[in-house]
Amino acid sequence: MRVLLVDDEVEYVSTLAERLSFRGIDASWVSSAKEALERIRQESFDIAVLDVKMPKMGGIELKQIIEEINPDMKFIYLTGHGSENDYQKGVTDGVSYLIKPVDIDKLMTTMNQAMINRGS
Repeated sequence: MRVLLVDDEVEYVSTLAERLSFRGIDASWVSSAKEALERIRQESFDIAVLDVKMPKMGGIELKQIIEEINPDMKFIYLTGHGSENDYQKGVTDGVSYLIKPVDIDKLMTTMNQAMINRGS
């Protein structure tokens, strides 16, 4: 599983990528939507984990652009604002929301579930 983590909090996203790598996940990270689009045009990823609120372009808008480039990619949103219940009520595109700081086991479970649902 190849994962791209996108979050403007560099220390947070780099640590998260390192923790996923320790668990056998091929995790790369970038700190902006612009960098994410550059990477996705150059490399193939199975899942993008996107911060909802970032400068210039947030995760929800970024997801829409990425889907045009790679329609098979799965997505998970991260947010430091509100609660999962606040977001889950409004989710219509099947994307899971996780609250930062994310529990690594919960993220792993969510990514594995996204991969299982990939074919559906």
